[in-house]
Amino acid sequence: MSRLDRVPLLDLAAQHRSLRGAILDAVAGHLERGDFILGETVERFENEAAAYLGVRHAVGVSSGTDALYLALHAAGVGPGDEVITPAFSFFAVVEAIVRAGARPVFVDVSPETLVAGPEEVRKGLSERTKAVVPVHLYGLPAPVEEIRRLFGGRAIAVVEDSAQAFGAEIGGRKAGALGDLAAFSFYPTKNLSACGDGGLVTTDDDSLAAQVRLLRDHGQGEKYRHDEIGWNCRLDSIQAAILSIKLARIDAWNDRRRKIARLYREGMAGLPLVLPAEPDGCHHVYHQFTLRTPERDHLRRALASSGIATAIHYPAALSEQPACREWAGDFPVAERAAREVLSLPVYPEMDDADVSRVIDAVRVAMCARSGAGSRKEGGTGD
Repeated sequence: MSRLDRVPLLDLAAQHRSLRGAILDAVAGHLERGDFILGETVERFENEAAAYLGVRHAVGVSSGTDALYLALHAAGVGPGDEVITPAFSFFAVVEAIVRAGARPVFVDVSPETLVAGPEEVRKGLSERTKAVVPVHLYGLPAPVEEIRRLFGGRAIAVVEDSAQAFGAEIGGRKAGALGDLAAFSFYPTKNLSACGDGGLVTTDDDSLAAQVRLLRDHGQGEKYRHDEIGWNCRLDSIQAAILSIKLARIDAWNDRRRKIARLYREGMAGLPLVLPAEPDGCHHVYHQFTLRTPERDHLRRALASSGIATAIHYPAALSEQPACREWAGDFPVAERAAREVLSLPVYPEMDDADVSRVIDAVRVAMCARSGAGSRKEGGTGD
């Protein structure tokens, strides 16, 4: 099978072909000026991102993981504290919590959405709870406002893990503008991506923003005056320039992802699959189009034989990771999801012919497995 016969999970080369001239011009400008760390380009991107997201402050940092850590640190999370987070997400959230000196407290996720809502978060609350990190999984925002109502006036920080949700909305507000702070990743596979690592911390709180800016640059309030023990978590200016170029296109790219998701839903209706949920009031941006089926491994093999790439996000709940043994517990929805999730290709440059090809291959594989002969047979799609 030739490369042209394959449908990749993501095609970054296709995205960058259309942006090549603008990106190379931006890089050349920085080479001419010798301007590489922070500076005007980073400030410009921070201002553009803050305006887009509807927040007062956006602080560019070196990665999504560092964004989570800096946000927790700025929120005062430290030794003896507990931080609640879903048992089903990427491992970086655990690293950030532990690096801040706190103890992660896992909670299960909703069987409909795979995000943790108030019912799940309530079960993790204790006198030691210092923060909650809701995860906007796959591009679907978690119900942050509903989670906040659980606190009853307690000083519990909400730090959104918005790594997969740039441009997503709930109740007309953007992910990243819902909590006390939020962390974004610009890893190359993200909806808004750098050509390397990058991240962002957002907040409406002036003092929290100042603290993140201090911490990202060795705790320097001014050059060689170190007011706190910080770290080196700065966003470089070339990545910021690339992100500014891409930010102007993010809505169109997210709209295309949403169209692909709609085509998938229509084409896979009636199959024994659980397709991604999009509750009322949510604007999902489909960083991943992740379905669920007990026949996951069969479906993945069948798609691979047809030249269609897939991925598993994620093959184990956080509570099942070897590094998390001391925080393990019983999280049946998360653990089942890890056995059933499968991500299909979804990226803005994907054409309708490839979308149809994926749909046809899924239908053939699932109908052959179940013996179903038509769309009316089998389980429900949503």
